Amino acid sequence: MSAMFVMIIASLSIALGFLGAFIWSVRKGHYDDDYTPSVRILFDDTSSDASKNNTKDIH
Repeated sequence: MSAMFVMIIASLSIALGFLGAFIWSVRKGHYDDDYTPSVRILFDDTSSDASKNNTKDIH
């Protein structure tokens, strides 16, 4: 029974360590996306109006 308590305490301390590391990295800005805004202009936008004008009825 004491081994189970040791394992629970160990797993909770490891989980809290990972949670602390995650919170620290979010606060320091490690998950900020600096690349996508600079290349967003290069991606083609699909316009719904252009696709409506180019379709033809086949009746």
